Amino acid sequence: MPAPFKLKSNENYIIHLEAFEGPMDLLLHLIEREELPITAISLSRVTQQYLDYMAELEQLRPDDIAEFLVMAARLLYIKSTALLPRPEPEDEEEEEDPGEALARQLREYKRFKQKAAFLKELEARGLRTYVRLAPPPTMEKRLDPEGLSVDALLEALYEVLEEMNPPAPPVHSIAPLEVTIEEKLAELSQRLSSGRSLRFKQVLRQARSRMEIIVTFLAVLELIKQRPVKVHQPRPFDDILIEPVPPPDASPSGR
Repeated sequence: MPAPFKLKSNENYIIHLEAFEGPMDLLLHLIEREELPITAISLSRVTQQYLDYMAELEQLRPDDIAEFLVMAARLLYIKSTALLPRPEPEDEEEEEDPGEALARQLREYKRFKQKAAFLKELEARGLRTYVRLAPPPTMEKRLDPEGLSVDALLEALYEVLEEMNPPAPPVHSIAPLEVTIEEKLAELSQRLSSGRSLRFKQVLRQARSRMEIIVTFLAVLELIKQRPVKVHQPRPFDDILIEPVPPPDASPSGR
């Protein structure tokens, strides 16, 4: 059984009901383990108490509200499923238990939150700042990915991370390979200097470890930020392409 999902930013929020009194994460944990029936919980009172709790706060945090809404919606679905009569199934396929569905979604939500925090920490540690000694060259003010969101880049990253199996324990102790963002930037810039485009997932899959995948991903983000490149996805579900953009003052070939 997984550990209970914890609302880390709402530790002071305590629910007071006839059937339960305690923090929100404990309520979810008990329902998840079927130790407390969902029908004994008044979701309207849970919601009203949370609204009263937010009204007393000096500053609202969107992340806290989003976490509460996600789980409140799931609890509402579980309760409605428990109260409404279920039609007879047309086939023999067993319907997923609502409690297990909640547990699965909470584990998935927690996994993505942990990965996002890990990536943010790596970016904060790996990025560098430099003093600008000369005015920057004339170029487009922004090089946003065309029709592409950061979610698409993250989705590709998670897919490649899931593909890589954990390495087998080595027979002899070997120092881990250390790859820096600066080294990956130089490598990608060298590959793009030929004028050919790179496939994002293929670049990630060439990494030899999960850590190198993360470093490569951050290097691509830094490349988008610093270098004249174009990142786009030709069609939905196609691989993301990284293409070099010639500088504005580049002369056409043959002149």
